[in-house]
Amino acid sequence: MVDLKELQKEVMRNKLEHGFNTTDVAVEFCRAYEELSEAFSKYNHGKKGDVAEEFADVMIFILGMCETMGFDLEKELVRKIEINKNRKYKKEKSPDGKDVFIRIRTPEDP
Repeated sequence: MVDLKELQKEVMRNKLEHGFNTTDVAVEFCRAYEELSEAFSKYNHGKKGDVAEEFADVMIFILGMCETMGFDLEKELVRKIEINKNRKYKKEKSPDGKDVFIRIRTPEDP
């Protein structure tokens, strides 16, 4: 398994070595969004083979932001996956007939 904490550090090392932004988190959010938008554009234009590289770019920005802000992304992912496993959902239909899952709020998961 990949050690995300080590990847966070590697991303930060690379940013520092190249003189990339390491302090303006708002810019990093925008850049991550930009890369996600590029992934969607490639997917939408049938270039599915290029989407994974754009996802990697998104993750590089996210890993860097986590390192900058002192978050342990691996720990947070594991925690959130467990929360999602225990969530309750109801299935409804969207106006165009597609299945949509709506989270049911409970006292345990407000």
